[in-house]
Amino acid sequence: MALLKIIFPLQRRVMENSEIHVVPNILMLVGLAAVGTNWLAGRVCQDSLDPARFPRWKNLLLVWFGVATLLCLLLISAVVGLRNGIRFYRDTDVPGRCFQKETIDRLQIELRCCGNNNFRDWFEVQWISNRYLDFTSKEVKDRIRSNVDGRYLVDGVPFSCCNPASPRPCLQYHLLDNNAHYNYEHQSEELNLYGRGCRQALISYYMGMMNTIGPGVLSIIVVQVSVIASMRYLQTAVEGALALENPEEESEGYLLEKSLRDTLLDLQVAALGLLKMGPVGPASEGEGAEEEGGGEKPAN
Repeated sequence: MALLKIIFPLQRRVMENSEIHVVPNILMLVGLAAVGTNWLAGRVCQDSLDPARFPRWKNLLLVWFGVATLLCLLLISAVVGLRNGIRFYRDTDVPGRCFQKETIDRLQIELRCCGNNNFRDWFEVQWISNRYLDFTSKEVKDRIRSNVDGRYLVDGVPFSCCNPASPRPCLQYHLLDNNAHYNYEHQSEELNLYGRGCRQALISYYMGMMNTIGPGVLSIIVVQVSVIASMRYLQTAVEGALALENPEEESEGYLLEKSLRDTLLDLQVAALGLLKMGPVGPASEGEGAEEEGGGEKPAN
């Protein structure tokens, strides 16, 4: 988990979700909390062998079930959050990010990619700052006027899109104009640039990480769920033995005292009772009217 924390900073700058750094933090905190809950579960299991020491843990078990369930949910949400985070990659022209140009150039060079889906994505964004455009030039004015949004769009890409494996020197501009370069055909010269988009490259990068980390996280979830189920069986079995007034006799354990449907209904009623949100219907109003009528004494 600490490895995720170290290698996230560069790639998270180009993610749409700027809070992606909370994922490794959650994973590390949940991992530490899981150590504590598992230690507590072991202590309860040890004391359950002694009928004299188990009653002190009886009231704590329900709290432990809630905490352990919450940890499992946090682990699952962390994995899903990371998976969604790598899917929310957007075009690289998002404003307001520090060192965006340097980050994108390094990203395209290191991951050997270009654009979002492919190099043609650069044709749809103005990747050259107005600071470096000569607005007195007729070519610049014509390009800006020809665009509805007033952007300076060119059929070119940054230098970081150039593929060093290509035998031809890098061609950055006029990529769709066959007459602009000697012996050039843009439909067959795509090897001059990286053909893979950075979105797919980032997905492959993070999925490679998750292939290593994911099994560990999933195994922790399975262990936590099995521990919760085992502790529930232990709790109900010991309570059944105590009810028989002989803790040393055998008793059956169970996960749910009633069926799943009845258990959910009981939880719903308990929650509504705590929130004081019980339904008010004609029947209840009629009962209230009867109580009021019954409370009135007839006048003599």
